[in-house]
Amino acid sequence: MRAKIALFAAVLATALTTAVAVVSAAGPASAAALTQVTNFGTNPTNLQMHLYVPDRLPARPALLLVLHYCTGSGPAMHTGSGYSPLADRYGFIVIYPSVTRSSKCWDVSSPQALRRGGGSDPVGLKSMIDYVMGRYPVDPARIGVAGASSGAMMTNVMAGVYPDVFHAGVSSSGVPFGCFATTNGSEWNSECSGGRITKTPQQWGDLVRNAYPGYTGRRPRMQIWHGTTDTTLSYVNFGEQIKQWTNVLGVSQTPSMTDYPQASATRTRYGGTGGTPPVEAVSFQGYGHSIPFDAAQAVRFLGFDGTGATTPPPSPTTPPPSPTTPPPSPTTPPPSPTTPAPPVPGACSASVSLNSWTGGFVATVKVTAGSAGTRSWTVSLTLPGGASVTNTWSATASGSTGTVRFANVDYNGQLGAGQSTEFGFQGTGSASGLTPTCAAL
Repeated sequence: MRAKIALFAAVLATALTTAVAVVSAAGPASAAALTQVTNFGTNPTNLQMHLYVPDRLPARPALLLVLHYCTGSGPAMHTGSGYSPLADRYGFIVIYPSVTRSSKCWDVSSPQALRRGGGSDPVGLKSMIDYVMGRYPVDPARIGVAGASSGAMMTNVMAGVYPDVFHAGVSSSGVPFGCFATTNGSEWNSECSGGRITKTPQQWGDLVRNAYPGYTGRRPRMQIWHGTTDTTLSYVNFGEQIKQWTNVLGVSQTPSMTDYPQASATRTRYGGTGGTPPVEAVSFQGYGHSIPFDAAQAVRFLGFDGTGATTPPPSPTTPPPSPTTPPPSPTTPPPSPTTPAPPVPGACSASVSLNSWTGGFVATVKVTAGSAGTRSWTVSLTLPGGASVTNTWSATASGSTGTVRFANVDYNGQLGAGQSTEFGFQGTGSASGLTPTCAAL
């Protein structure tokens, strides 16, 4: 199992750090800042909660629960997933939870996690939602859940265990509800990850329905993303999720429409042809566990991209207490980025930090805009002989060896003067001494 968790880390690690404040449950978090909340309610597995509230909210804001990958964290998803800039644009609140167990993977395998009220991580996540709803005028008909990898698995679990809470979910590189179930205490199910568990649509649907026996209300819509060459969580799981959620939602497995929204992508919709069908599936030809996920398309599917008058978020009824003492630093500090060059007027600068091991590495690149800001940017760097890029996130790569060019994705190309964003990539071989160059429009 540790090898599998390490693979999750190598594919998806972002080496991101975010400064956060810590408040108690006395009042809502400060607007436009990622804020840690403690004492948010029943929390059997000691999850951590971070909250992001935009500067301005509509009268009845939507709420999104965003779930990280194995070895990840809520702050890393805040920085790297693309949801927070969209929350600023459209005025929805985001909860970014973190797992604290050593694997940093969500419990999607225990019997407790797979039934309503059974305990484990889902109970703590539901407490976070209740906390926010008790302090902000959240629209209960617009509560979504989204996640990547292990977080995608937990997205399916939360949609199954709490169908009365969520109206829609987004699963990126995950597996169906119940596929990872184990009874021996293991967090990892190799049969499921390898694509060797297949069921009929009815059998998959029954697993979801049995998580909350007797429930007859509405069920959340589901958007599913996956790469065809995924070796961490087999592409078989993409089709099994489609079987599961079309059955749960009572729609045909025959697509209502098929189109091609971006390079290498095929999108199918089930039960409807508009932007918010019961089930939507996006498949990336030739991509592995790391795919060019588009948070804007997820927010569109969730129905959070509407417009309307906004108002400042409500003030706390009592002032929050002073921040608590921050947690101690980890025993092994993360790699320090190289000192970036000062912003150049009308241009951009880039710095890179490396986390290396024998035969491979993960690189995190920080892009900083010059005094004129950017509408888009590209970063080029030359890899040493024998090194190659195998996965990229928060950017798109042209080439994999020699000089590789990385371009922004839709949510992180526009930067104000002096603002920064980060992207990352995984590679094989040795990549010491990288010198990135940045160009901006």
